[in-house]
Amino acid sequence: MLTAELLPDSRARETKDRVLTPTGAWIPFFCANCGKECGRCPEQNMTFLFYLCPKCFETHGEITGTMTVPDKVFFDRIAQEQQEAYGRALSHAELVQVVQEDSSPLATLLKEAK
Repeated sequence: MLTAELLPDSRARETKDRVLTPTGAWIPFFCANCGKECGRCPEQNMTFLFYLCPKCFETHGEITGTMTVPDKVFFDRIAQEQQEAYGRALSHAELVQVVQEDSSPLATLLKEAK
């Protein structure tokens, strides 16, 4: 089985450009293949992150022994859950509150992003 020790971490060795939010600090992460900045992840409670950008994933494919969920599929699930539970897309502040209350399927999905 593939372990985190065999894959490179997609976070920078030296953290720069932190973004402070009500849920904590978020730091940039990069494609493990081409080095392109691809998004941000929570700085706290995160020990490892491996990420391939869509272009590199299309070129190199899935890595055996790892789970793959395309960003679009993940964000579509979050949007669908918001529509089912609230009938609309929630604001950032409302999403933060949902995570803090920790009592719904939407909160569980949002925490998967961490």
